[in-house]
Amino acid sequence: MTESNPYFAVRSSSSSFEPYGYGRGFQPSTFPVARLRGLPFNCSDVDIFKFFAGLDIVDVLLVSKNGRFSGEAFVVFASPMQTELALQRDRQNMGRRYVEVFRCMKQDYYNAVAAEVECGENYDNGRRGRSPPPARSKRSLEKDQMEYTEVLKLRGLPFSVTKSDIAEFFGDFNLTDDKIRIGRRPDGKTTGDAYVEFASAEEAKEAMGKDRMSIGSRYVELFPSTPDEFRRAESKSRR
Repeated sequence: MTESNPYFAVRSSSSSFEPYGYGRGFQPSTFPVARLRGLPFNCSDVDIFKFFAGLDIVDVLLVSKNGRFSGEAFVVFASPMQTELALQRDRQNMGRRYVEVFRCMKQDYYNAVAAEVECGENYDNGRRGRSPPPARSKRSLEKDQMEYTEVLKLRGLPFSVTKSDIAEFFGDFNLTDDKIRIGRRPDGKTTGDAYVEFASAEEAKEAMGKDRMSIGSRYVELFPSTPDEFRRAESKSRR
């Protein structure tokens, strides 16, 4: 198996899948990214985290086509060995669907990241490129009609996100660390969610202009939240 083959699942002449592992002189790849195909269309980052339970995920890129999730994703792991363990979960089920997990060429991953970033820029900068899908436009209108407090919730953050990343994302609002709460699971890993407290409800509503802009390769969704949710997130982070 060579690096030029982006697929981990390799068919033999009998159309069966070859066994995976370190046999036959196989050497693990140094590129710690796996590609997934056949994911449920309601799949989220959390579902992928559960699918790879026990492995150390750095980031997840859900691939969209024409504004809709394509059923494919790229998962960045903390090390090549973690990726090798992830590949052993090829054709395990997520819900009612089995998921293909296979090797990823660097260029495939970089192309996917570039496409997502470009799509986000085209959407946010005057709609010059691809038109936003109707579902997003409807969601934005619904958010405009919601009641605002000084707190926003962020969803879809990279799992490697830091408070500095979030403060930089909201650069015009001069956020300090004590105004940012990053959601964490009981094992200490991030959930992809965070809460941010602004100076006022008006400022929070203004910050909603960053909705669906990118941190790294990820779109970040913003939602009106409440001070109670911010305090609950704060208490969890102290445990």
